Amino acid sequence: MMSFIAMLAAIALTAACWGLYGPVLHFGREEMHSPLRPFICVGAAYFLIAVLIPLVILALRGEKGAWTKQGILWSLFAGSAGALGALGVILALTFGGKPIYVMPLVFGGAPVVNTLLTAFMNRAFDQIKAPFLAGLILVVAGAVTVLVFKPQPAKPANATANAAVAAADAAGFETLGEAAPAKGTVAKAERFLEVLLSVALAMLSWGAYGPVLHRGQAAMKGSRLRPLICIGAAYFLIAVLVPLLLMGPLADSGTWTGSGIAWSLAGGSLGALGALGTILAFTCGGKPFTVMPVVFGCAPVINTFATVALAHTPMTQVTPWFRAGLVVVAAGAATVLAFGPRGHAPAAPLVAKPAVA
Repeated sequence: MMSFIAMLAAIALTAACWGLYGPVLHFGREEMHSPLRPFICVGAAYFLIAVLIPLVILALRGEKGAWTKQGILWSLFAGSAGALGALGVILALTFGGKPIYVMPLVFGGAPVVNTLLTAFMNRAFDQIKAPFLAGLILVVAGAVTVLVFKPQPAKPANATANAAVAAADAAGFETLGEAAPAKGTVAKAERFLEVLLSVALAMLSWGAYGPVLHRGQAAMKGSRLRPLICIGAAYFLIAVLVPLLLMGPLADSGTWTGSGIAWSLAGGSLGALGALGTILAFTCGGKPFTVMPVVFGCAPVINTFATVALAHTPMTQVTPWFRAGLVVVAAGAATVLAFGPRGHAPAAPLVAKPAVA
């Protein structure tokens, strides 16, 4: 019973951290006007929380488990998936997406990817039944509803404000070394497609995160700190070293600001704590097909209320249809959780029959 309560607490920690991740990171990106600089800060926060601190604890106190080649590889894959998912979120925000609908879309599709990958890794596709497929349909329908009825920003009151918005849109393209589109209609269509592609990257990456991480932790004999260290190392490579090398070639025109760094480091810290919560949930007996859908079902709700509170969005802009979409996404994720493939139990050992005299 205590193990189950501990697993629920770990799931709640992950859902809360990842639910706050998008809104907090959005402020960091807005402050620095760059997709690369907040990404670097996220990687730096992961390096501190998921590499340096665990290494010190491991050196001083030790922990059960062991370093294994297979465990290191799977955990590095998990960290790479997490980092690519973070990049997808940042790119979606850079291309004009808002956390109030970007994150629910990511969290709506990720449990589907998670469950299908888990079924593939456990060879449990024969356990996919009609209720599970209905849950997938609910998730997709809710995600589309969230996208169609997402809260819209208030229209500028005068021409000066319109010019400022246009300049901000152009700056978003310039940070990636691209020319701003000449016509507003073309810009909207192009940015919309780019937002969807970025969301798809985050959805696929974070959907694969849980099953891959679980495999890595199991290969390290239940260790909690060792897979976390591998995750942090992957983040440091993908989110710190690579962006630092690309800032020059991509002509990143953003600026380092104290508030932007603080917001981005806070976002990275939330991501790392969420990764720790996932590992703790697995340690307490949770499985990817139970832990991750619950996390992805609760995180969008936390994300929405956090976005509304942090951005001071008028509640009048949050339409009943948008709220209904969130409910449908959560219901779909819960259905996927309840009826998702569970894997096959290990075969019972054969017992030799006594010889007949």
